[in-house]
Amino acid sequence: MGNKDRTWITPFKKQCFVTLGVCLNMAGHGLVMGFAAILLHQLKEPGSPIPIDDTSKSWIASILGIALVAGNFIVPTIMAKFGRRTANLVSIVPLLVGWFCILTANSVTTLLIARVLQGISMGMSASLGPVLIGEYTSPNNRGAFLTSISLTIATGVLTVHTMGSYLSWETTALVCAFIAFADLLIVIYSPESPSFLADQGKYEESKKVFRWLRGDGEEEELQRMIESATIVREAKMDVDVDESFGKKVNAALVYFGATIKKREFYKPIFIMCHIYTLGQWAGANILAAYTIDIFENVIGPVDIALMIITLDTQRIISNACAVYVIKKVKRRTMLLVTVCINIFAFLATAAYTYCKAHDLLPFDDHPLIGATLVHIHMFSIATGTVPLPFIIAGELFPLEYRSLAGGISVIFLSSNLFITVKTLPVLFKTIGIHGAYCLYAGVVAYCLIVAMKFLPETKDRTLQDIEDEFRGRPLSPEELKSVESLTSWKLYHNRDRRCSSPLV
Repeated sequence: MGNKDRTWITPFKKQCFVTLGVCLNMAGHGLVMGFAAILLHQLKEPGSPIPIDDTSKSWIASILGIALVAGNFIVPTIMAKFGRRTANLVSIVPLLVGWFCILTANSVTTLLIARVLQGISMGMSASLGPVLIGEYTSPNNRGAFLTSISLTIATGVLTVHTMGSYLSWETTALVCAFIAFADLLIVIYSPESPSFLADQGKYEESKKVFRWLRGDGEEEELQRMIESATIVREAKMDVDVDESFGKKVNAALVYFGATIKKREFYKPIFIMCHIYTLGQWAGANILAAYTIDIFENVIGPVDIALMIITLDTQRIISNACAVYVIKKVKRRTMLLVTVCINIFAFLATAAYTYCKAHDLLPFDDHPLIGATLVHIHMFSIATGTVPLPFIIAGELFPLEYRSLAGGISVIFLSSNLFITVKTLPVLFKTIGIHGAYCLYAGVVAYCLIVAMKFLPETKDRTLQDIEDEFRGRPLSPEELKSVESLTSWKLYHNRDRRCSSPLV
């Protein structure tokens, strides 16, 4: 009877549950980025309990980018040694602590500390989120689930902007803290990734979790995952590793030297570095952190609260549409179309603001023109430049190097986030919004060209298929044991002896 009562809990619903735990954590990105706009706006008002100037304003908005790097370096070790689920739990803790620091803040220093903690959390979840969803979900649903990352980020921005328009920043921070706590509870009741369990040699547990998440209809992918993990693990265990510190350092250096030469390691990183850079320079963060400044420059005097809510609502609707479209359209096609729209929005806005500032408009100006350009810009962000980097990151990296490769590539996300948010006020003052937007368009165009040249199509393909394409072909067990899973100095020096083995 109990089993019959649970038949409505389908594998798809289970994938939705575990994805929710990841996405609420990613929603923290939207909450944190969007919070800067309402916090800085309220702190500039007369009688503010924490006076700020332009310098402290830019640091409060941009310090997340520096802290993201720390999170990038922390999370690969936790992911590889303790598991994806544990890393997800750990990443929520500094986010929670950061919100409570903001609640009790009485100085700029405290606010900066809180933002650093939140940035560390964002850095961890940025690497972790796409990997977890990629490993949790079925290939045919994976694109939609990965797109939900950007949908929850957009929802976070709308939520915090709406609350901040009518509530104090302290009350807004309290609500955000409760959202993070709810996410913590969901992650506690989520299982570990089946890919990580297989990588750790827990094959039966991996099979159990995989079938719990996917049902019994994807046995071929399960079998290939177990076989690949088994071969790699046996190759690692087949060597007597000297326990001395010097030998361990030698082993690590040799392993790293061999790893960085592998196509399946460096090619995904190269691609993702450009795609993450594209995603940051496309303008999502500047629209979230400097919403009011951009409205004033592009549109002019308007009802700011209404415009913010309207723009954020459009972002959510566009994200929701992207969840459906991503199941139908190829990744490369969607990337090309949405980024071209993004570049057009930058250049059109640059031309409009330049002509507006120099009285060169051939028609009567109207706030609706600027509002339309901002909404076109947001449409390109919500449908492409925000969701696609997370989708592609969840599909490109091979299992053996997923933690390390993800951590390295996300450094470009964090560094470019810092650069774009920190320098925007300076760019607006020196070269104007038109100059800044032309610069942004140039960077985005370069990254698009690189991505279109090197990015393979990943839609509806298993992670193992994608890995094999980067490698050039599926590896045989002998190649994996003697070459590809090089894990120690001793294995490296004994490879000639191993090649004479009857197994080769």
